[in-house]
Amino acid sequence: MSKLSEDERNIFENAIYLPMVLTILDRDLKVAQTAPFKLKQVYLNLIEHTMKQVQKDMRENNTKMYKNKWKLLKGESDEAFTEYNFYINGYHEVHRYFNHNLRNNTEKLLNYYFLHRHSD
Repeated sequence: MSKLSEDERNIFENAIYLPMVLTILDRDLKVAQTAPFKLKQVYLNLIEHTMKQVQKDMRENNTKMYKNKWKLLKGESDEAFTEYNFYINGYHEVHRYFNHNLRNNTEKLLNYYFLHRHSD
């Protein structure tokens, strides 16, 4: 059983998902730069603005982890699962995530940034 509170788990999961969102946005930015959009700059601005928000949230999340001396390390992965090692308050926990869930949750977070984050 996990010793993590829900808030602690959210911080660790942000450390997993936010870099994934940033990677996706970076790839999408490169595609958008070469895509034949009629008003290309609008899409580039949206992606760049979202990237800045994700980077800001990542920085805040990493600061929380650093101050608490928490550490996240990616472990082994296969076709179905990816393992993450959580180091918190002298404890080590291994968490396994189904890769399909990682993808779906990353997509949900990306939707949040595009559709809701700007209104917060």
